[in-house]
Amino acid sequence: MSPRIALTPTPEPPYDGEKSPQTRGALALDTRPLVWGPPGALPDERGLRHLGQALAEVLAGRRPPRSVADRLTERAYRDLVRAGRMIHTGHPPFAGGVRVTEPRDGAIEMCVLIHCGHRTHVLAVRLERHGTRWLCTDFETA
Repeated sequence: MSPRIALTPTPEPPYDGEKSPQTRGALALDTRPLVWGPPGALPDERGLRHLGQALAEVLAGRRPPRSVADRLTERAYRDLVRAGRMIHTGHPPFAGGVRVTEPRDGAIEMCVLIHCGHRTHVLAVRLERHGTRWLCTDFETA
């Protein structure tokens, strides 16, 4: 018997009083952009984890790349589409803790552990500030 993917609500409370979005076996990505907060502020960990989760789902073939297109630069989006399925697992990926560094002003690099059943992958993502938004400029997984 093959596993069944059912509609599930997001595991977190609805945003801004809206109804919880439904997804097909994937975490609903918060549609609010990762914005530059007060001067010097970085995106919050929750938003970064959601982005890592969404990228992992794309790399596992469980989410279409276009669902994260507005979070990536054009080059990073082309790389994501070209990469195809890089995480091979029978289990849905689950983003664990996020580690963030700031190598320079206006750039952050994050590392996310992606749990896939008995196997764990690592997803590294670089984001750069473009105006008031943070966009993924590069990613790598192992």
